[in-house]
Amino acid sequence: MHICGFFRNMENNSVKWMYLLVLSLVWGSSFILIKKALLGLTPLQIGSLRILIAAVFLLIIGFRRLKKIKKNEWKWIIASGVLGTFIPSFLFPLAQTEIDSSISSILNTITPLMTLVFGFFIFSISFTKRQLFGLVIGFLGGVLLILQGAEVNPNQNYLYTLFILAATVCYALNLNLIKTKLQEVSSLAIAVGCFSFLMIPAFVVLLSTGFFSKEVLFSTTTSLSILYVALLGVFGTALALLFFNKLIQVSSPVFSSSVTYFLPIVALFWGVLDGETLTLTQIMAAVFILFGVVLANRKRKQKTAPI
Repeated sequence: MHICGFFRNMENNSVKWMYLLVLSLVWGSSFILIKKALLGLTPLQIGSLRILIAAVFLLIIGFRRLKKIKKNEWKWIIASGVLGTFIPSFLFPLAQTEIDSSISSILNTITPLMTLVFGFFIFSISFTKRQLFGLVIGFLGGVLLILQGAEVNPNQNYLYTLFILAATVCYALNLNLIKTKLQEVSSLAIAVGCFSFLMIPAFVVLLSTGFFSKEVLFSTTTSLSILYVALLGVFGTALALLFFNKLIQVSSPVFSSSVTYFLPIVALFWGVLDGETLTLTQIMAAVFILFGVVLANRKRKQKTAPI
């Protein structure tokens, strides 16, 4: 029995790390896709179109899963969709109208820190001194990154980094919500349920942007941007959400949020290829953030109160 349990644990560890690697590659590439899509589309068009494309894809492969969702689970699935997908889908394009995709990906690493903060205040997960120290270091790294970016790129409005910080809050709440309220629901059912609801407000938003006018639809630049959003919708949203929901269920909210450690590596690679530059101070700030996140997420004893 002990040996069987050992091999089961090894298998679970391999699976969760596989999910983490795939998500890192897919989500790390999302920042450059958003940047390219902004050449022909507005942030509202990118966010709504991304959700609609992902919704169509997910409904095709998992429509039958809707029947398996219980009535009392719908409110949590909708909340998860709004926090984990709908709001961030608009916040990231809005932020990247003013800041580089690589900076956006680095700031996104604050998600695990936010996960701990909201886990403590809302989900009664205890803190340690080491974790508090990690939170402070990560916060200081984020502040340094923003201040240095504003100095190096005076033509960019670094107040737009607040959109990224708001997105990390949404992600943190969603991580804890899925783990505590939707642990027994399949990842596909969560994803299909989310998007079956989100596609309605997303279509309303897209309609309000004038996307269906001839000037937009028949523009060459728009066509290329739509291709980038299609890749973003299918891979960076639909398939990534399936993997992410499964990752949360086979690991923990904090381990799942650790995917953000690896996103800057992929995003920086694409950013450099696209001509973006980073200063030594910005790289040091990124290291500060990552060090703080690692400190805050080292294995700890947890105490979760019933909600």
